[in-house]
Amino acid sequence: MLMLMLKIAIDDRALQESLRTLSDRKIRIASSWALNDTAKDVLTHVQDRMAEVFDRPTRFTLNAFTIRGARPDNLEAEVKERPSVGRRHFLKVQEHGGARSRTGLEGLLDARLAYDGIITAVTPASEARLDAYGNWSTAERNQALSAVQAQRDKTTNTTSASRRRNRKRAGFFVPSAESQLSAGIWKRASDGTISKVLHFTRAMPVYGQRLGFFDGAADVYQARLPDHLRRTIEKMAARGA
Repeated sequence: MLMLMLKIAIDDRALQESLRTLSDRKIRIASSWALNDTAKDVLTHVQDRMAEVFDRPTRFTLNAFTIRGARPDNLEAEVKERPSVGRRHFLKVQEHGGARSRTGLEGLLDARLAYDGIITAVTPASEARLDAYGNWSTAERNQALSAVQAQRDKTTNTTSASRRRNRKRAGFFVPSAESQLSAGIWKRASDGTISKVLHFTRAMPVYGQRLGFFDGAADVYQARLPDHLRRTIEKMAARGA
């Protein structure tokens, strides 16, 4: 949260002279400009920080924060999570550390998959097809979920007829509890070779603190607000002149 405080010490005679020529209303307008410009700097810093500490962050991740701007009658600007982010967004875990919450895919598999074991979390295996962000590709995920009868919409699950029509398409399966194969989803190519695309685990992944949003945002706020305030006050004074 960014808040304009009364105790801002700036040793600048030109600024002090500008303040004496402005009305309280104009000072508040200029202050709101400065706060909003500082909020933009903080947002840019957070996005740059994400690109630094995360491996190929998605557009959704980079746009997780937004600005609630200051106004002359409310000299407070906020850089905060978008309402669409929700309480379960992984950025909270990356800020404070700890175990992440269950994803939609994990909940879907746990609820729909005919599997005797425990599915707490899932992670792409080394042979999974990944997208540009390093996540399991949507196309392969949907093919796998259809093949193992775990789609939310049951009509999109693979049937015997559709399997016969697409004999060259790779198949996917989940090994039985007695199998020597490790728990997860495996892919069977048309030539019969198999490879693993998704791991099932009984423990939720635990993360250390990585993002550093609060400390970094405070540093940017303290460094940039005085300069922005000086500039916007002088801009408003020049308008009056």
